[in-house]
Amino acid sequence: MDTDIQNPNIRILCRKLVLPKLHDQSAEIPQIQWLIGSPFFPSPTIIATIRCINSADFSRESDDIRILLPKGFEVIGALIVKNDPNFENSVGEAVDAAVRLRKLLYGDAGGGFSEKDQALVGGVVDLNNAGDVQFFTFKTGNVKKIEKISSVLYEEQPEKYVWERGCLLQCELPIKFPVYYPAKNLKEVEKMYIRATEVVASNLVDLKTTYIMEANGPSAGEQPVVLSGTDLELHKEMSSTTSQESKVKTFACSDLCLKAGKAISYTSIEEYADIIHVSILSNRSKRSLKPAAPIAEYYPVEDTKVLVVDHKLEVLCYAAKDLSLAAAVSKLIIPALVDQILSMRNKILSHLLTEHPQLQPYHFVPPGFFIPITVFYELSYGEMEMKQVETRKALHIRFGLPLDRPLLRVVNAINLSVKDNKTTGSALRKGSSLLKDVHLGIPSSGVSGGTVSLIQGSYEYYHYLLDGFDDSGWGCAYRSLQTIVSWFRLQHYSGIDVPSHREIQQTLVEIGDKDPSFIGSREWIGAIELSFVLDKLLGVSCKVINVRSGAELPEKCRELALHFDTQGTPVMIGGGVLAYTLLGVDYNEVSGDCAFLILDPHYTGTDDLKRIVSGGWCGWKKAIDSKGKHFFLHDKFYNLLLPQRPNTV
Repeated sequence: MDTDIQNPNIRILCRKLVLPKLHDQSAEIPQIQWLIGSPFFPSPTIIATIRCINSADFSRESDDIRILLPKGFEVIGALIVKNDPNFENSVGEAVDAAVRLRKLLYGDAGGGFSEKDQALVGGVVDLNNAGDVQFFTFKTGNVKKIEKISSVLYEEQPEKYVWERGCLLQCELPIKFPVYYPAKNLKEVEKMYIRATEVVASNLVDLKTTYIMEANGPSAGEQPVVLSGTDLELHKEMSSTTSQESKVKTFACSDLCLKAGKAISYTSIEEYADIIHVSILSNRSKRSLKPAAPIAEYYPVEDTKVLVVDHKLEVLCYAAKDLSLAAAVSKLIIPALVDQILSMRNKILSHLLTEHPQLQPYHFVPPGFFIPITVFYELSYGEMEMKQVETRKALHIRFGLPLDRPLLRVVNAINLSVKDNKTTGSALRKGSSLLKDVHLGIPSSGVSGGTVSLIQGSYEYYHYLLDGFDDSGWGCAYRSLQTIVSWFRLQHYSGIDVPSHREIQQTLVEIGDKDPSFIGSREWIGAIELSFVLDKLLGVSCKVINVRSGAELPEKCRELALHFDTQGTPVMIGGGVLAYTLLGVDYNEVSGDCAFLILDPHYTGTDDLKRIVSGGWCGWKKAIDSKGKHFFLHDKFYNLLLPQRPNTV
């Protein structure tokens, strides 16, 4: 195996090149990670890496990858992670894995933009050698000729690199078709369903099919580009010197992207990626691409049944901005739609009559990634039904995500189909207009040498008189509970609405903690009642810390710091007639000096962030301030409610 041919360079865009090793794998079993690139980038460029979870069944692995990755991204190699210093053996494993998977995905001759003699990338990681990665490159046509890569360039702004050079194509295609089959021959329904999906797939390249492509953003006022099946056929035959045959062939994706000089804010893919929307229509006035005689099948009415199959296809593709629109449709959109409907068919075929599956694609950008992935979820299952949980767990393992928090539920999906007005180009965001994360940017606590432990994630600020509801003097614990529930909503542990005061009271009556007369009253509640409501509405368990006096609260700082570091949820502090929401602590273990980051629900003003911060309604509080004033009362006991983060995906 020749490894001294050249010293080519490689560009790394992904921040997390090597995913955490599986705990349930033997150290002797190598772990395969797929290296993801794009035919639109200089080779070799690694955009992302994902774990192989079907190493014993590459056919199943290829089926998963085909749907997960948008067209325009592809597997360009393999990375072997193992405890073995033998570089030569690992190189062979990486080469073999990459070639086998690509053959299943793209065939011997490649597919789309893949070349037959594609340059691929391999990597080897020896966990006993500080986890350093050794890269090499090879071609599918000559897997014995290995070129070692000695120079690695890590891109500082990978999102900018990807999305300034390319754009997203988004296409939705709802399909509803009846499947007629003999009532006495149930096996016929599978055959008829297969035939129906094949007809849909073939119609995508029919002369009667028309593709309408429109921009999303400042340039969206321009006329959409319309491509017919005839245009796509002509495009295949055209050379670069015959572009004047049809003006439509001169259009590139850049013509429907935002103009140069736009301000890019890399906060979410809906905002920073140029998006071209593709709609599909059938022009019945045109002849079909392939003439055919009509076919009719007859079943007596009394012996015939009909099954209405409803599919919603939605594909995302990545295209270079200089790619022609015709090529974008013929080589990206159409193959993606065909793959999706055939994959959907294969998943539901055996359950067609028994379970009536309702598969739907959703798109996600997992933490640590900046390219989208597509996942099928079964809508007839609940979010916590075990089949769905196991599906999400497998995805978390594939993308190296933690297994104790929901990151790939339906509510986490990006939404590119509901659009704002055509001046912003950003997706509409449904949700609350309440202030979020008001503690961000607040000055330090003043604790010398302390360690700050804070809430993890986002929350909404609920306080007195919010939404015009007068709860001044009695509703502070209710407001603290609403803030806590908002945290669980925004972290996607629950999709329920934040409960009103009355709904909180009704919940306590339903579980038998309060009498019916409690509903509509102005009675206070405390930490114990909050724990009951969280358990009932969210299934969240809570830990309660009791202290006899406010003077003892600083003694709990170490325990509170551990809570914020491990659980990261807001804490409710209740004592006497007052309740607060605790967002963090700053604690010096040596001196014992500490401060509490308090979010005060007793605020009665408008949602003015400057006023809230300057007025001390959200800020660091010491148990005893510089003037000797005690924040926590010494003659009152306090209960601290520590909600526990559910250990679930």
